[in-house]
Amino acid sequence: MKRRGLAAWGALLPLALIVCVGYVGTVLWTVRTSMSTSRTFPKDDFVGLQQFERLLDNERWQHAIHNLAVYGVLYIAAAMLIGFLLAVFIDQKVRGEGALRTAFLYPYAMSFVATGLVWQWVLNPDSGLQNAMQQLGWKDFQFDWIVDQDMVIYTVVIAGTWQGAGLVMALMLAGLRGIDEEIWKAARLDGIPTWRVYLSVVLPMMGPTLATVFTLLATGVVKVFDTVVAMTQGGPGTASDVPAKFIMDHLFGRANLALASAGAVMLLVTVLALVAPLAYVRSRQKVQGGHA
Repeated sequence: MKRRGLAAWGALLPLALIVCVGYVGTVLWTVRTSMSTSRTFPKDDFVGLQQFERLLDNERWQHAIHNLAVYGVLYIAAAMLIGFLLAVFIDQKVRGEGALRTAFLYPYAMSFVATGLVWQWVLNPDSGLQNAMQQLGWKDFQFDWIVDQDMVIYTVVIAGTWQGAGLVMALMLAGLRGIDEEIWKAARLDGIPTWRVYLSVVLPMMGPTLATVFTLLATGVVKVFDTVVAMTQGGPGTASDVPAKFIMDHLFGRANLALASAGAVMLLVTVLALVAPLAYVRSRQKVQGGHA
């Protein structure tokens, strides 16, 4: 058995090395390109942090970062709140629990492009929700956020929350099912309100689950692209632009490889800043658990 295990590891090791080198290599190549003047094709010159300075001074990039911040805060807060409430609802041993779990989780199984297209149709003032309500007699009803430059980013939040809340529900439900039933019995005997038990006892005990959910949602925020393109194409104008779309436009539309690479590096740094603290905390917990 040991020989078979060693043989298996020996077969997998070259593949793991290839994947690791390939991943690290592409990251290093992107970093190197971001410090050049590359346009359509890579150039072997060096200009230091010049591209990053241009990027930070670019008004479109600044607007994209602002949109990303608005989207991220609202999307994470809404998805976590709705997902938690759905998990609490299903945790009450309701009838048709399996069907409800499937229904709530189904949007997450859809592609981001499909989600964007569905919500583009729903929010279209001429053929969607606004038109339907007016046809039913509410002539003054208006919901034209998707064509409003000041409100369009909130439509992306709605679409993202609809898709992501189901995943949060599934993870939160797993966390709730891990809570000892004796805690609930003790709370009932003491007459503690249910909402207080969730707020003061259950949520603190679900710390690892909450951290995992937050990390997954936050990394999804950083790379949001497909939904925006499918819903609004970054418009009206650049009102719903996000960093990933900025990068793709400069990479393929404007043939500015260096500036696009600088944007990609900035997103990579953001993802690492989100993931690294969680990885550190988990490693500390494992070490402490090993010493316990």
